[in-house]
Amino acid sequence: MRRQILAHSADLMLVRVEFDAGAVGTWHHHPHRQVTYVSDGRFRAQVGDETRELTRGDCFLALANVPHSVIALEAGTLLDSFTPAREDFLLART
Repeated sequence: MRRQILAHSADLMLVRVEFDAGAVGTWHHHPHRQVTYVSDGRFRAQVGDETRELTRGDCFLALANVPHSVIALEAGTLLDSFTPAREDFLLART
């Protein structure tokens, strides 16, 4: 998994995440609201109790503190938007 912060302000962040086939975005939650757009590839996404298979052009919404995860069924790219910005991602860059 490779992450690149594309743009951010205090209240909004856009991040590109590239996945190899079989890579897992582990089950987690955070206080940020998140919208994820599938730019390329095929993913199984679980948000709360709902699981869906997603392909290019699909998206999902994870509200604050709702557990979610993805599995790359094939190599692909996700665009994650967060509000507010993920300070933990910004700190990891330094």
